[in-house]
Amino acid sequence: MSEVNIQEPIKDARQIPVVKRLILGLQHTFTMFGATVLVPILTGLDVSVALFMAGVCTLIFHWITKKKVPVFLGSSFAFIAPILAVAALVGEDGLAYAGGGLVVAGLVYLVISLLIYAFGVEKVVSFFPPIVTGPIIMVIGLKLAPTAISMASENWFLAIVSFIVVLLVNMYAKGFFQIIPVMTGLIVGYVVAMFTGNVDFTPITEAAWIGLPNFQVAKFSWETIIMIAPIALVTVVEHIGDIIAIGATVEGDFLEEPGLHRTMFADGLCTSISAMFGGPANTTYSENTGVLALTRVWDPVVMRIAAVFAIILGGVPKLAAVISTIPTSVIGGISIILFGMIAAIGARTLVENSVDFNRSKNLLIAAAVMVLGLGGDAVPGGMALAAIVGIVLSKVLPDR
Repeated sequence: MSEVNIQEPIKDARQIPVVKRLILGLQHTFTMFGATVLVPILTGLDVSVALFMAGVCTLIFHWITKKKVPVFLGSSFAFIAPILAVAALVGEDGLAYAGGGLVVAGLVYLVISLLIYAFGVEKVVSFFPPIVTGPIIMVIGLKLAPTAISMASENWFLAIVSFIVVLLVNMYAKGFFQIIPVMTGLIVGYVVAMFTGNVDFTPITEAAWIGLPNFQVAKFSWETIIMIAPIALVTVVEHIGDIIAIGATVEGDFLEEPGLHRTMFADGLCTSISAMFGGPANTTYSENTGVLALTRVWDPVVMRIAAVFAIILGGVPKLAAVISTIPTSVIGGISIILFGMIAAIGARTLVENSVDFNRSKNLLIAAAVMVLGLGGDAVPGGMALAAIVGIVLSKVLPDR
């Protein structure tokens, strides 16, 4: 075999030895692992199900998109707040009903994919300007603030340790550690919790090494659907941005081929499938796009290898048991930063798109979305109403 020029992108992984292909796939699995398992850790969903469905749904996505898009589907952070809200409202079956809301959120993608196919990308995206999506993303993060404080307050010492580790790693770490501050904070916080007697190892000793994930069939109610499904109005914009970014990374126009309608349809269908069996909503992972840029191995088959590894990990109950023993306060300390960053990303959306708040229209839209979204139980529909009002105002208010 001739030597591979690592300066040139590799679009056909068959020129790489099988073992190296497997290692490249495993690297993508490790890249998505931290964020994918963090969502079930924060929400109470099953970690094994999240990993298993991430792998299965990635394979389904590749099949629908003609195996042309190098994408990995991991757990979406955008739905954390409404999942927690539904779980608190419903009680024992809260996560099952949250799953029902996520199933419908995936169906929203399917509807939008049909609209894109019928009317074109530009017309559909015009309903989701930055002045609407930015404040909604801010609301998602801010609504989670009480949850972060509540979790951290169970043991402030452990919470502060995790908080400080994430800060220090994010600011001062070099190399690989710089891109995994959350995982580092979890590990250090967990080790400190072990030495201070705050970890119960019983679930680990009782868990089997091999077994099926704890699947849970979704349940449906209009009340919980309305609380969750409208978040899809924001995440469809995230999907479009990710597909553009992936195309720019690997020098391909995926909006044209296989087409945004296909990628949107696949993403939504996979979210519905995942949620139907107790998994989180899916989203295209920017973390894996970064690996594509770093390795310059662009063949989508590497992502499919990563998906198979994720499925295998989902069949290891012992791993899920270890993660379940992480003290809530450790997660709470990290969440103070994480949830705040979600809100900050919303603010960044406004800044990067040069939204002019000297214009009355923009001030009114942002004000309406923020207050309605953060209004709590007193506002019927909450996030749903905020998103709808924002979209309507962006269309009907004059540009001044």
